[in-house]
Amino acid sequence: MTNKFIRATWTVPLTLCAVLLLGACSNFSLWPFGREEIRERPRTPTNASDYQCANSKRFYLRMLDNGGAAWIIFPDREVRLDKVAGSGHRYSNGIAVLTLNGSEATLEDGPANVFTGCKKTEK
Repeated sequence: MTNKFIRATWTVPLTLCAVLLLGACSNFSLWPFGREEIRERPRTPTNASDYQCANSKRFYLRMLDNGGAAWIIFPDREVRLDKVAGSGHRYSNGIAVLTLNGSEATLEDGPANVFTGCKKTEK
């Protein structure tokens, strides 16, 4: 009887160790629903250009309505700016003003938030 008890007390820990060791193998999984791979999301929003500015500032720009509007994408919010009539390449919503000059841009988003020296980065 003592022999059976000793075998039973070692069986559970040995089985647990075997399961843990097999679980450490990359090709073996105890999860019955398959593996879900973690995919990194693209950092640049779809159809948007990345602008790097002075003082390590950054924003993304997506043009809308065949150049009739600009969509500014910040890390914490997004803003639509409509083209200012007769101004060439200026866009505004009454608060923020975006001025484009080729691959360079200046964005004034209120008096305290100015993005200068912005250049479009190439992908």
